[in-house]
Amino acid sequence: MKPAAVYLDYNATAPVRPEAADAVVRALEVGGNPSSVHAAGRAARAIMEEARAKVGALIAAPPQTVVFTSGGTEANALAIESAVAAGSRRLIVSAIEHPSVLDAARATAAAVEVLPVNAQGVADLDWLAERLGRWDTADGRPFVALMLANNETGVIQPVLEASHIVREHDGWLHVDAIQAAGKIPVDSRGLGADTLAISGHKLGGPQGAGALTFGPRAVLSRRQHGGGQERGRRAGTENIPGIAGLGAATTWRNLAPHAAWRDAAVQALKAAGAVVMGEGAPRLPQTLCIATPGWTSELQVMALDLAGVMVSAGSACSSGKVAASHVLTAMGQGDLASCAIRVSGGWNTTESDWNRFVEAWSEAHERHAARRRAPVAAGA
Repeated sequence: MKPAAVYLDYNATAPVRPEAADAVVRALEVGGNPSSVHAAGRAARAIMEEARAKVGALIAAPPQTVVFTSGGTEANALAIESAVAAGSRRLIVSAIEHPSVLDAARATAAAVEVLPVNAQGVADLDWLAERLGRWDTADGRPFVALMLANNETGVIQPVLEASHIVREHDGWLHVDAIQAAGKIPVDSRGLGADTLAISGHKLGGPQGAGALTFGPRAVLSRRQHGGGQERGRRAGTENIPGIAGLGAATTWRNLAPHAAWRDAAVQALKAAGAVVMGEGAPRLPQTLCIATPGWTSELQVMALDLAGVMVSAGSACSSGKVAASHVLTAMGQGDLASCAIRVSGGWNTTESDWNRFVEAWSEAHERHAARRRAPVAAGA
């Protein structure tokens, strides 16, 4: 019998949790526009505000500071574009940021500088302190974007320490917490984030719903026009089914046990020559990024897929394109950047899933190694 398929690409999209699916269906049955004052409209608004409270609780943010968006990409863009609208003429973004931050920053009229990382993929805060120490006031208020956990390596960033540096210079710190929320505790205010973004489909909610929370030091400017929704901060009728699903997916799941399953898998992978990215830094418990010299990311993903195990090559947000990782390149791992895969579990992952991945990877690696040895044997 063919083994059941194993899904280990939660950092791309988590399977929808049953409670989230149920919430979507209930919201669809209610119908109604939350801006309408009749019974159906009031019911829709009640669903939305309940979800807003749940999202606020997940990231320790007052519900009134939670703005619903179409996803994490829009949430990141809203923060960045608001900072530029507020007068920031120069933006600092870490070298390992998701493209939704990097590209959004580069699309503005502001200059963009890159905050480097060390070999483990951790932001260089000495560089940040030195750079802000010589900030030119003509560039307006400093803006710094530093994600909480990297989507490819799972490396957790020193956001709290960075916030102290940014605040010393009256700057604006934006935190992309899209990969961290629901996997590790996230306290937006405790971290010192001025704005913080999350996305529903990384949590086990439906795609098409996300949120941005903002603190008292941030001034949001509506970038999408046409109505007064979200207290005038984001126009457009709210996606009530998606928002309901997002709210339902915020129920906390302890993923700490996943670290032991991941680390057990690492022993076999390293013995075969794989290199663990960010191994010396704190990481999300369910994320593993490995690179295997001489075995391209694309071939690994294809071999595993044929074996019924689904993983990805770095970020999954490039229209299916498999390319060298800018994250690993920033870590000084350029030679391995095109040979890396990301394995990520989540709310429904089991220890046996990790074991099946190791089995499939090991078998595929042995076949690949045999093919590489074959020409040598033939020419002997």
